[in-house]
Amino acid sequence: MALIIDTRTEPDRALALACETLGQGLPVAIPTETVYGLAADATNPDALSRIYETKGRPRFNPLICHVADLAMAETHVEFDPLSRRLTEAFWPGPLTLVLPQKPDSTIHPLASAGLDTLAIRMPDGFSRAVIRRYGKPLAAPSANTSGKISPTSAEHVEADLGDKLALILDAGPAGVGLESTIVKVEGDRIRLLRPGGLDVAEIEALTGIPVLRRDKAGAAIEAPGMMATHYAPAAAVRLDASEVRPGEALIRFGGAPLPGEDEAVLVLDLSPSSNLREAASNLFAYMKRADASGAATIAFGPIPNEGLGEAIIDRIERAAAPRE
Repeated sequence: MALIIDTRTEPDRALALACETLGQGLPVAIPTETVYGLAADATNPDALSRIYETKGRPRFNPLICHVADLAMAETHVEFDPLSRRLTEAFWPGPLTLVLPQKPDSTIHPLASAGLDTLAIRMPDGFSRAVIRRYGKPLAAPSANTSGKISPTSAEHVEADLGDKLALILDAGPAGVGLESTIVKVEGDRIRLLRPGGLDVAEIEALTGIPVLRRDKAGAAIEAPGMMATHYAPAAAVRLDASEVRPGEALIRFGGAPLPGEDEAVLVLDLSPSSNLREAASNLFAYMKRADASGAATIAFGPIPNEGLGEAIIDRIERAAAPRE
């Protein structure tokens, strides 16, 4: 089983053991402000292979590379002026940029799934301190079995991957609770590849440029989180429920009860006060609680498709997608 170290009470020990473990080519579960990540040296092909093996992740699905500062990012990717402006406003934070990889970058092609671009982010919190101490970018997808619900606490990681890892760093619940927003700048256009913890409206307000949504049908995978089926609990998922069927678990929003919920196995409200930021923070933890309830189906009440609601709905739609 994995050793769990609380970064709030033992930060020096956590940093030292994390860097030692990473240096051995082993993945470490680290806390970020979005979700907990399964981090490994992005320049080490053996370490990257262990990420894919530990998660059971398809190797055509690229990884996000996390950096400690802009200088580290500039070593590996080419910044256009608009992308740089986005980093100045939103890094560190829940924004990932897909940028051309420099020819002399030492990040291994396994991290990019063979693409000529890299998905890159500067996280906030203790994970950034780990990267700074280690001195190299860390590839860090969510620390869960591929396709399952993303972890927002060390306990979630331990329950899923604890027997496969040597070390889990515990910084308490993730503050954002959703993976990062991923965008790609193409000339004077900004294309959204994955909605996430940064509201797209903030990007539009900064740049004055409407962010283009992609056509999900048949879209090529250019970045993490673009697979149709993802974030899936064991239970089936039903969207936009207007009533609750006997034996279902209900996850609703906004405090208003739904007809039939008195016969639900479990009722959870993402935000009784209709706060989408609170709802985003609670989403994955509530999905795990509903899945553990034994209900065959998790019913989701309607979520407003605005602000962070876009990212919440994206995750629920992927959780509800047909499974192979």
